Amino acid sequence: MNEALLRSLTPKVLGILVRRGADFAAAEDAVQDALVEAVRVWPADPPQDPKGWLVTVSWRRFLDAARADAARRRREDLVDEEPAPGPARAVDDTLQLYFLCAHPSLTPSSAVALTLRAVGGLTTRQIAQAYLVPEATMAQRISRAKRTVSGVRFDQPGDVATVLRVLYLVFNEGYSGDVDLAAEAIRLTRQLAAAIDHPEVAGLLALMLLHHARRATRTAPDGSLVPLAEQDRSRWDTTAIAEGVEILQAALARDRLGEFQAQAAIAALHADAPTAEETDWVQIVEWYDELARLTDSPVVRLNRAVAVGEADGPRAGLAALAALDDALPRHAAVTAYLHERDGDLTTAARLYAEAARRAPNLAERDHLTRQAARLNARRDR
Repeated sequence: MNEALLRSLTPKVLGILVRRGADFAAAEDAVQDALVEAVRVWPADPPQDPKGWLVTVSWRRFLDAARADAARRRREDLVDEEPAPGPARAVDDTLQLYFLCAHPSLTPSSAVALTLRAVGGLTTRQIAQAYLVPEATMAQRISRAKRTVSGVRFDQPGDVATVLRVLYLVFNEGYSGDVDLAAEAIRLTRQLAAAIDHPEVAGLLALMLLHHARRATRTAPDGSLVPLAEQDRSRWDTTAIAEGVEILQAALARDRLGEFQAQAAIAALHADAPTAEETDWVQIVEWYDELARLTDSPVVRLNRAVAVGEADGPRAGLAALAALDDALPRHAAVTAYLHERDGDLTTAARLYAEAARRAPNLAERDHLTRQAARLNARRDR
């Protein structure tokens, strides 16, 4: 069974049903039923036109459900005549599905789950495994999301920024179970880039590729975090880096700078440095200035302070931190790092321990705890 083919056809088939008059929730259920049937039938009897087969079976499932539901008999006017089986029209509704799944009425987690299901073609079980939640919980989340967007029609252009934010959330989920969400996010963003000519779509794809190129070096064999400066750069994926840089350069040449392009430019400068010591921190600070101008984000300014500390010295970095709220995530860890660079091991150790207590996950907590222990050991010698 060609799972990749099924996943690539899912949004196209769903879009066709929606365009024929099915509401999103009913269409999505029908497509999922057809996918189950395909898994059962295709190994022994593969269709000549897989997309046409899925459209025909999905439409029949939708008709059966619509006719069985007395409360929806008004649909009969829409579905009296079943289209004849055969090759489906070459119309790609995937882009509309992206915007539907990123509808502003959905929470970020619901938008991500619905995107993975409707556009990514993943099963509820796969999405639940990736999120480390029970399948029943994920099924309820997806059902609520489908009900929310049912009946939505697009008479205005969708919000590209919202779609990109959802894809970025998918990428940052990482991976678990049998679904690699980082790789899935790259696949979906490639799909979006093929459907829409937008420099920020290209910027996000470049950013994902550049970050993903370092993935194999981010953790040690025991699962502990490896900071960027300590990663084995010989193991970075140079093919992904080259592709990311090429995509980024083409996007920047259009002179319509956005936040994902600026983030990708920072990632490209890290990827371009043969060693941590050769990183062009001055140029990275300049890109953080652009990013801060675009987003006015405290988190961006926090990361900028690290870059300032590398470019102009730790005291300059600490001065840049002074204007920021110390309740920001990672504020204590950044402050600890800059104090360590400045030689104040006592303050740095205390702040690393404080940062460990605030860490959002076990791997980060363990890393920060080890940093505090390392400095305490050095101080006590």
